[in-house]
Amino acid sequence: MARTIVVSGGGTGIGRAVAARFAADGDQVVIVGRRADVLEKTAAELGALALPADLSDPADVERVRGELAERFGAIDVLVNNAGGNVEMRGGIDDLAERWTANFRANVLTSVLPTEALRDLLNPAGRVVFLSSIAALRGSGGTSYGPMKAALHPYAYDLAAALGPRGITVNVVAPGFIEDTEFFGGALDDDRRATLVAQTCTGRAGTPEDVAETVHWLASPGGGHVTAQVVQVNGGAERGR
Repeated sequence: MARTIVVSGGGTGIGRAVAARFAADGDQVVIVGRRADVLEKTAAELGALALPADLSDPADVERVRGELAERFGAIDVLVNNAGGNVEMRGGIDDLAERWTANFRANVLTSVLPTEALRDLLNPAGRVVFLSSIAALRGSGGTSYGPMKAALHPYAYDLAAALGPRGITVNVVAPGFIEDTEFFGGALDDDRRATLVAQTCTGRAGTPEDVAETVHWLASPGGGHVTAQVVQVNGGAERGR
């Protein structure tokens, strides 16, 4: 039976790969994100539904909830993928502004839709948060890693709250994933080589690597896996 899957940040990169993986099963996939043009293009290619919204804005989140409730009544899987490192380095004068920007981009975009949609989740539903290796190893002095790390205890508490309904809640922590917009452009050869050398597998990750992990967590086979941080980083978190 087809399920209803909601993927935030589903227009590009990891989110697009996740949406494509579920769409390949014949599921009804809804992708949500800020850039309407990107969402519409991806939705047309995948046979998905696009819902443009800023998920750090409570009013937009309520609108998305209303549209999902009206169209589908309930959902089966929520993948909180929206986020990214929006902080640029600076001085102490704008530190609060920079940390707040990453809080909005990485914490609110996951917490607000989850709280708005939790009552729409079907029994045996799934919630997956996209974190990062940076939540475990640090992010070079920016607030990105701390903000991703904030999702982990939230996911643990949510797993306990939703577990009696048969709903699992997990976190996926990717490492260096190529073919995404995260780095804002192509990496130079030295930086890429450094990141690959940190892995045990000797290669960069792909969006499809992450998508397959998310898909498994959302499958019946993942039904007894909850409150976990699943690392998809080729062993790089171990600090080779």
